Formats: sequence, C-alpha cells, structure tokens
Amino acid sequence: MRILVAPDKFAGTLTAVEAAEAIAAGWRRHAPADELDLAPMSDGGPGFADVLHQARGGELLAVTVAGPHGRPVPATVLRVGEDAFIESAQACGLHLTGGTGALSASTRGVGELVAAAVASGARRVVVGLGGSGTNDGGAGLLAALGATADVPLDAGPEALGGVSAVELAAARAATDGVELIAASDVDIPLTGLFGATKTFGSQKGLDEEELLVVDGLLEQWAAATDRRVALEKGAGAAGGLGHALLLLGARREPGIAWVAEAVGLAERARAADLVITGEGAFDFSSRAGKVPAGVAQVAERAIRPCVVLAGRVLVGSREMRALGMESAHATVDLVGEERSLGDPAGSLAALAERVARGWSR
Repeated sequence: MRILVAPDKFAGTLTAVEAAEAIAAGWRRHAPADELDLAPMSDGGPGFADVLHQARGGELLAVTVAGPHGRPVPATVLRVGEDAFIESAQACGLHLTGGTGALSASTRGVGELVAAAVASGARRVVVGLGGSGTNDGGAGLLAALGATADVPLDAGPEALGGVSAVELAAARAATDGVELIAASDVDIPLTGLFGATKTFGSQKGLDEEELLVVDGLLEQWAAATDRRVALEKGAGAAGGLGHALLLLGARREPGIAWVAEAVGLAERARAADLVITGEGAFDFSSRAGKVPAGVAQVAERAIRPCVVLAGRVLVGSREMRALGMESAHATVDLVGEERSLGDPAGSLAALAERVARGWSR
C-alpha cells in the first residue's frame, strides 16, 4: 500500500514532524513493504514555519523578540523568495506562558517579527495565527509597529481599560507596500459570546470572572479602533491578533490551505491508497478548520479514505464521518493515559501498528 501520513502536532508532546515519524515507525513494524509518504502539517499555529521550511526550503532568519511578558525569546522569519512566513506562537505561544498571566501578556513580539520580515525586504508577509497564550486584541503587535494610544498598548489587556484614542498611522506606514496575510482557520469575531475571549480565554488561564472583564476591555479596544473590523471573521484569531492584522489591511486566508499547497498535499493524496492524519485531541474544535478536517477534505476530493490517529478522540462516529473520515483511534484507549503522556512517540507508534493490521494485509 501507499500511505500518506499528514498529521498536525500533538500539542505539548510531539511536533508534527515527530508525530509523522512515530506513525511511520509503527506502521512499518507491521507492513515494512508499504510505501510511506510523510507530510507533516500545520494550520498556522506551532510548527507553521518549520513545516513550510521543510516543504519549500528558503532561509531562516534568526531574531530575538519580546516574549509575552517582556523577556527576550528566540524566533525565526522564514524567507522564500519575496515571501516571509511568521509563526506568531514563537513570540506569544502558550508554551511561553504556561497558560497563566494572560491579563498582562502582550503580542509585542509578533509585531517585532512583522517588522523584521519587512526589514528583510519581503513583499508579502504571512503570519500564522494559532497556539497563542495572549488575549490583548493585537494591541502589542500594533505598538511594536509604532501605534500609540492614551493607554499602554504593550502591557496586556488589563492595560486597555479606558482606551479611547488610538493612532494607527505609524503602524500602517511601517507595513505600507507589503501584502499582509493572516493565516488562520479561526473565523470568530474579536468580542462577544463567540469571540476570542469567550472561546479560547479559559485555555490561557482566565477564570470565569476574568473572561467577562477581558471581553469588556476588548469591547473598549474595538470601539477605539474600528468596531466593524472587530466583527469580521477571523478578528478573534490568536486572542485578537487577527483584529490587529485586519486593521493594517491584511486579509485572512486558511492556514491549512497555505501548508497543503506548499507540500503538494492534493497530488500526494491522489498517489496514495490511504491518508492518515492526526492531532493531540480530536475534539469539537477539530471541525473548525484544523489539520485533520483540512486533510480529510483533501483526501475526500482525491477519493481516498482518511483515518485519524490522536491522543484522545472526543468526536462521535457520525460527526467523524460527516468530516470525511473513515475512523478515528486514540492512544489513551490503547495504552492508557499515563503511558500515552509519558511516552507519546512510542504510544503513537503502537497505535499506528495496530491500525496497520486492519488496513495492510
């Protein structure tokens, strides 16, 4: 058989590359003669730059930027021709916050990455959005590019209280002549019941009371910048980084589509007999443009079966098949939670070996 292995990262345990390699290792234990084509994926979150670099080559520019709480962190800008690719999580990701301190966490470092990309001569800057530990509406990004206001913009959402006047001219001038792309499949607005804070704030450590407070602060931020932009699809991506980029004239495009095109996923799916994808938790959110759903769509267009391997599976069989997936399998069901977390690569390989028995004779 010819197997296309196209997983996302398993958040907190395996990168997309490591997950693909683990699946391949397990599959080969049962079916060493099968042809395995590894295509690690990303939807714009952690791993975005690495996956694109692996697929398209280019030059990685090392930079140091402000982390979510001001401490310097290493990051990279991927240059491919006149394009620059940025992974926002490198500057404001959950791995940098540990899921705490969202009230004071800033996206200033993402703005510094954008500035570095522009300074490198890029004519198009693609910012991958996802995996953020911040919820500042992108105020920090704008501050790094020169925006000013009557309150501090780079001290997290708690500093936005009372904001009424924001000057964006300098930030827009800093990106003048550069095409900006917000690469994200998240289509939520900045505020409200289905906005950035209510949807993802708890993942960043905000409790119920703080969720209400921060959403109110971002309402003030939206009123002081452009409420219409705040209501656009994708404005709430990455804690509101989408809002900031849209204010600068960016357009939102699916992150998974960028990676799928870069790796030639459609062509590789047509050449395969089976497509395997996966992520750490295959759950309700997986339906909203995440890697498994995107890969399954590509497989469906290629008329190829698609199977999901995950740490946990929290999607019912009816929903799974509606997404175009034949089946979904979880490492915790095979080896238990303790081993699944303690040896993620070995557990995923064991799961792949078991699934191979049902597909490769």
